[in-house]
Amino acid sequence: MEKLDGAGGVEALTILGTGPAGLTAAIYSARANLKPLCVEGEQPGGQLTITSDVENYPGFAEPVVGPDLMNAFRKQAERFGTRFFQGNIARADLSQRPFRLVMNDGREILTQTLIIATGASAKWIGIPSEKKLMGKGVSACATCDGFFFRNLDVVVVGGGDTALEEATFLTRFAKSVTVVHRRAQLRASKAMQDRAFKNPKIRFIWDSAIEEILGEKAVTGVRLKNLLTEQTQEVKTDGVFVAIGHQPNTAIFKNDLTLDESGYLVVQKGSTLTNVSGVFAAGDVADHVYRQAVTAAGTGCMAALDAERFLESGD
Repeated sequence: MEKLDGAGGVEALTILGTGPAGLTAAIYSARANLKPLCVEGEQPGGQLTITSDVENYPGFAEPVVGPDLMNAFRKQAERFGTRFFQGNIARADLSQRPFRLVMNDGREILTQTLIIATGASAKWIGIPSEKKLMGKGVSACATCDGFFFRNLDVVVVGGGDTALEEATFLTRFAKSVTVVHRRAQLRASKAMQDRAFKNPKIRFIWDSAIEEILGEKAVTGVRLKNLLTEQTQEVKTDGVFVAIGHQPNTAIFKNDLTLDESGYLVVQKGSTLTNVSGVFAAGDVADHVYRQAVTAAGTGCMAALDAERFLESGD
């Protein structure tokens, strides 16, 4: 196999992912002269590349377009000497150092340390209109986009804690929030259910699924199908928030690294270190609570510092 060579054929540090976590790790480690190799992954730039206006990232008085923000991250990392490689990791052997990573095109990377910043992917409904209207009223993050729906009507899809958290948060901005759930009972905790049922802005449509999201240039409504009667109805709405969960991109590491019950990487308290010495995790791949660009960037910084200290220690 062809190797992507660092010094002596082994990289000091390889970073997987180019979202806020991966690129921040690249900036810090490149400034520390570690000459990191950054593998771009399936979605270069991470989830922000499908985000239109970002209003909550510090340092920007005016909204910044998600792809532009990530491009600025990348240019800063490149300025300090980060090397980028297009592609995705197909297999990983973390049983010994140097760690062995095999790209999906067969090329191989050997590395002394590894920062995993592969993120988590939102689970989507999977209909064409959802993709067409992504960023035009369709979102998977109320915290990110709720502000844009002030005094408007929105729909939340899902029935777990995430859905009810999103719905409750959206009531701060939206005129009304309609929760659409496939069943007649919610999966959320009782406390979350009680809070949602008591909120006068939240209503529920049971036993139903979205058949189509309506609108050309922006969301105007949804067509719902009752899964018991098969009858359909159209509901006017200005936004659709899909809250059926996230899937961390950790499948190739399950044989080497400790994952929690939802598949997120487990890190040692107060650090980014995984159960394998020399392997660190940053961003949404290990964070199922906050899932924000700024928190991902913060853990990217932490992972770079942890990797630098690990290499200096000579372990």
